[in-house]
Amino acid sequence: MSEQARPTVYIETYGCQMNVSDTELMLGKLSDSGYQSVDQPDGADVILINTCAIRDHAEQRVIGRLGEIKSKMKRDAVLGVTGCMAQRLGAQLLDRVKHVSLVIGPDGYRELPSLIEDARHGERSTAVEFDLEEHYEDFSPRRFDGVKAWIPVQRGCDYKCTYCIVPTTRGPERSRRLADVVREAESVVESGISEVVLLGQTVNSYFDGEHDFSALLRAVRNVRGIRRLRFTSPHPNDFSDAVIEAIAQTRACCEHVHLPMQSGSTRTLKRMLRRYTREEYFDCAERLRKAIPGLALTTDIIVGFPGETDEDFDETLSAVRELQFEDAYTFKFSPRAGTPATRFPATDTVSDAVASERLDRLIKVVRSASRARNLTLLGQRREVLVEKAAKRGGLLQSRTRDFKTVMIPGDTSLIGKYLQVELTGTTGSTFLGQVVAQRAALPLAG
Repeated sequence: MSEQARPTVYIETYGCQMNVSDTELMLGKLSDSGYQSVDQPDGADVILINTCAIRDHAEQRVIGRLGEIKSKMKRDAVLGVTGCMAQRLGAQLLDRVKHVSLVIGPDGYRELPSLIEDARHGERSTAVEFDLEEHYEDFSPRRFDGVKAWIPVQRGCDYKCTYCIVPTTRGPERSRRLADVVREAESVVESGISEVVLLGQTVNSYFDGEHDFSALLRAVRNVRGIRRLRFTSPHPNDFSDAVIEAIAQTRACCEHVHLPMQSGSTRTLKRMLRRYTREEYFDCAERLRKAIPGLALTTDIIVGFPGETDEDFDETLSAVRELQFEDAYTFKFSPRAGTPATRFPATDTVSDAVASERLDRLIKVVRSASRARNLTLLGQRREVLVEKAAKRGGLLQSRTRDFKTVMIPGDTSLIGKYLQVELTGTTGSTFLGQVVAQRAALPLAG
């Protein structure tokens, strides 16, 4: 089949790294079925919007985007919604958006080619059943990031935090076999990629029936050619001594852990059903930092959770100041239908004005601390991996092992290369750097 004759597919991705990985799986499946990937929806034969459902704003953005696409898509094009929003709303989406033909949840991608073919003949359908055995082992992901590879090791979540829709949209937790993860890591290295990111909703609770996360880290580290090994997102409760020891003893493991806190108040954490106290979170952070010199911690924080008092919020601010996070992803609470948090008494609701004011204060504290720390790093030299061209300024975006973003001069031939740079300036959140030297190609595994 010639390139011109191949039907075209465009996938637009919203949400987390797991969604990015799922898009790569879908592109691989459709490529194997004769489709050609394109970069724009205009003129595409198939348009898929891969969605997030974790906050209402994300869903409203998708609804708006579906309206925009309607005016641009070909008359006979197939428009589908995939991912977490598709799983949550199911057939409601077909009723709500009449020009959508397909609604496919995260466990339904195996049916994608046949469902698209049915849609070409006018059939509108959904595929939102959970499949607890599905890990897409026979799929060949079409990776569109040539610098790092996202490797899912676990799907779903068993924690059931009261604010979180993930157990509803991705089902219960299940882990891939260790051997399958290692096989994919070996394939990644053979393709020329040397940074691997292990993905899971609570990645460090990984257990395939025989091996835990510490065993997985040790197995992947032995894949020759992996230079950087990362993982996201862990849960504080699952950092056993064995897991922390495996990280500390693995040269490839980067000195960065994203450790979601959500709140610095034990009272709020209990209402969130996070299953740890403020003190236990602090202890986890201390154990990680003691074992891993130079560790950078980043986190997630929600403000305005139902029942959060001024005193609870002050505890969150004090936790941020004491723990000295490198950065924090901060959000206002977003109620999701079907989650326990929506069943709290109406009197517990924190007004949007109060939540917005708290968010502004939190962001200022995070940014101020981050800028102060970053200023102390100027003049230091760091290894960076060049990831991509920056959006502006004619610079390249690179990243240190401890997850700091460094903008450097250079042309796109440097993308994918390891460089030694000197940190020469900071905007507060990112650095400017000057290239000192190019590093050796690849180290031994371990």
